[in-house]
Amino acid sequence: MLLTVCQNASALVSFRCMSRRGKFITFEGLDGTGKSTQMRKLAAVLREAGHKVVETREPGGTPTAEKIRKVLLDSGTAGLAPLAEMALMFASRAQHIAEVIEPGLASGAIVLCDRFTDSTEAYQGSGRKLGSEPVRELHRVLCGNLQPDLTILMDSNPHASVNRARRRNLRTSKASSRGHDENRFEQETRAFFGRVREGYLAIAKREPARMVMVDARGTPGQTHEKILQIISGRMALAGLSKKTQPAH
Repeated sequence: MLLTVCQNASALVSFRCMSRRGKFITFEGLDGTGKSTQMRKLAAVLREAGHKVVETREPGGTPTAEKIRKVLLDSGTAGLAPLAEMALMFASRAQHIAEVIEPGLASGAIVLCDRFTDSTEAYQGSGRKLGSEPVRELHRVLCGNLQPDLTILMDSNPHASVNRARRRNLRTSKASSRGHDENRFEQETRAFFGRVREGYLAIAKREPARMVMVDARGTPGQTHEKILQIISGRMALAGLSKKTQPAH
């Protein structure tokens, strides 16, 4: 009988720990689709509703991972082999999970992340033609197969999105006293970005319960409303219902 009581108590503690665990929401898509803007808008709504929110990004999110980001995204990085590129993405991600994502989830926060492993599958797996399986296997081994509770895939015209990202990154690099830019991927061809978009669409088809595609060609406000409707319909988060009611 004592054993049964202990087992029940252990199960209760486990349940309470699980119930306090936060939610993990990621934003995906080509650069220039408005991922960062929409993530900030969602974070503001969630905080107003009383939720603890962690905002982060990949590659990056920690001091070590931000150093790796500079290597990966700076247009001055030349001759980086596709496999080395993928390895650096996962090195950054493993540190990010250990320092930011898992502690945030364990504290009960809603963790919002601009890019996660889906980006690696789309960019390196499809764009660099390395295939999906190596990416998914590395995710299992190095990331403990951590999966987002929900992924918002921002979809737009690839050519227009990449051009917006190029202009934005050039403005940022001109403002930087160190001359860094993040245009390495934006220098790729239309064919590359076409493959990346197809990679994203393949993931969305494979995992419809997790990934939801949002047409991001409207105004930022229109896109924000679409995202709020998705969040409200798919996740039980207190205080959001009144935010998603259509205006009269």
